[in-house]
Amino acid sequence: MALTIGIDIGGTKILAGVVDMGGIVLDQVKVPTPGDPDAMAEAIGGVIRRLRDQHDVTAVGIGAAGFIHADRATVIFSANVAAWVNEPLRDRIEALAGLPVVVENDANTAAWAEVRFGAASGHEDVVCLTVGTGIGGAIVQGGNLVRGRHGIAGEPGHMRVVPDGLPCGCGNNGCWEQYASGNALTRYARERAAGEPEAAEKLLALGDGTADGIHGPHVTQAARLGDPVALAAFTDVGEWLGQGMADLAAMLDPSAFVLGGGVSEAGELLLRPTLTAYHRVLTRGHRPAADILVATLGPEAGLVGAADLARR
Repeated sequence: MALTIGIDIGGTKILAGVVDMGGIVLDQVKVPTPGDPDAMAEAIGGVIRRLRDQHDVTAVGIGAAGFIHADRATVIFSANVAAWVNEPLRDRIEALAGLPVVVENDANTAAWAEVRFGAASGHEDVVCLTVGTGIGGAIVQGGNLVRGRHGIAGEPGHMRVVPDGLPCGCGNNGCWEQYASGNALTRYARERAAGEPEAAEKLLALGDGTADGIHGPHVTQAARLGDPVALAAFTDVGEWLGQGMADLAAMLDPSAFVLGGGVSEAGELLLRPTLTAYHRVLTRGHRPAADILVATLGPEAGLVGAADLARR
C-alpha cells in the first residue's frame, strides 16, 4: 500500500505525517514554524527526512496558507507564513527531499480530507468552510477540487457583504469574515458586554472583568452557562454565516456544506442560528437544502488531505 507524507503548515507549527491510502495517519512529527523562506524550507526538508527514515514513502503533499498557483508548485503570496511571494516551494522541497512534491492551499487540503475520509464522504459537490479567526473555504464539484484559472478559487471569506463595511486584513471593507468568524464573535460579545454589563455577568467573570478581556473561548464557555450576551453573539455570527451559506448555495448548489475551524467546535451554539438563517434565506427561492455537516477529522485534516492529493 502506497504511503505518502502530508504536511500542514500553520502559523505556529508544521505538522507532518505518514498517511496510508485509507487516510490513516501512521506516524507524525511536529516542529515550530520558522519565520523566513529559507528556514521554512529547511524545516520542511527536515521533517520529511525524519519520516522517510522510518517509512517507505512515495511522494509529499504540502498544505500552505495563501494563494497557491494552479501548477501546485508556487506560493504566489502568503502574508502570514514565511512572507512568501512567488516562492517556488515545490522545487525547493523536491531538491531537499528527493521525492515528488505537490503544494496545495491549506483549506483545500482540509476540505479534500473531509470529502475523501470524513464528514462529507459520499458527497461529490461540497463547500467546506473553516470558521476560525477568519473564514477559509474550499469547493469540490464533481469529486474534484475547484482551483480556478489561477489556482486561488474558494475564498468566500472575502466576499464583500457590506459595502463600505468593517475593514478587512485583505485591504477591502465589508468582507464576510468580518461578520461571521471567530474575530466577529469576540467583537460582538465585547460590544454587547460593554453596553450591557449587567447581562454579561458570567461572560465578564471568565475574562478579567472588562469587555476587552473577553476572548473567543470565554464566549463559548459563557454561552454554555446560559449567559445572554454570549448567546446573542453566537446568534449574530450564525445569522451572518447562514445568510452567506445560502448565497453560496445559490451560486454553487452543493449537496453538502462542511463547517470546520475553532468556532464550529461550539456545536449547536453555532449550528442552531446558522441553520435558522440558512433555511430562511434559502427557501425564499424554493431551493433544495444541502446537508450541513460538522468536520470530523480535526487538526489532522490538513495533513491527511495533503498526503492524499500527493497521489493525484
